[in-house]
Amino acid sequence: MIRTLHEGLRADGDLVSISKLCAWFGVPRRTVYYKPSKSAPKLNDKFVIPIKAMIEENPSFGYRTVAYLLGFNKNTVQRVFQLKGWQVRKRPTGARPRIQALPSVANRPNERWSTDLARVWGGKDGWCTIALVMDCHTRELLGWHLSRSGKAITAASALEHALIARFGTLGKVEVPFLLRSDNGLVFTSRKYTALVKSYGLQQEFITPHCPQQNGMMERLIRSLKEQCVHRQRFESLAHASRAIGDWIQFYNNRRPHQALAMRTPVEAFKLAA
Repeated sequence: MIRTLHEGLRADGDLVSISKLCAWFGVPRRTVYYKPSKSAPKLNDKFVIPIKAMIEENPSFGYRTVAYLLGFNKNTVQRVFQLKGWQVRKRPTGARPRIQALPSVANRPNERWSTDLARVWGGKDGWCTIALVMDCHTRELLGWHLSRSGKAITAASALEHALIARFGTLGKVEVPFLLRSDNGLVFTSRKYTALVKSYGLQQEFITPHCPQQNGMMERLIRSLKEQCVHRQRFESLAHASRAIGDWIQFYNNRRPHQALAMRTPVEAFKLAA
């Protein structure tokens, strides 16, 4: 439109520049000179083929994770994602107001741990409950336990496995630290609170209806479901335990995190130690 108007004014003897016309009509000048490409950009198969194979195996991986695991430049991988339309679509964010205080962060290992429960379909064993415990500094998933019971004993087993994994034994920790959770009946029960206190830990609870205050654990559960639980049909609790155990090994030892400078949780702990 701008170019046609400019040529018409010029034919009538009015010399008005394209820049001035764009300013008058509020049109970016670059759109006047832009010429769409006649052919689609070419992509190198040495990048496209391995990227496609990885995201077919792991559809929820983002371009940064794929780039790290394949050893490619992240900008190259991102361009392939964009041109092929392979981006993972983000779910819309709701408008419900949330309190933003008390972020689940830590400046060093064993400063704050986080725990939560999730439900997993166990085939013939029906719905099962998995309890998870992670270090908020390294993002390492230290302890977990899957059972048919959603009682405090499941969460207690996950906590004790985490203590053994980190300290090598069960007992009162030398330097007390925080254990964050929601306000569920399991974590506020007498049995669980007494167990936490016996190991020298201090419980802290998020604000009700504010799961983002336990955001690292919520994101971990989402990754577990997207990359493992929802991608297969478990026949039994034992089958689910094997599959989830394999994924946790991958998560701790091979999956990079952008917040950890593209290191794995195990690498982040070794560096911090």
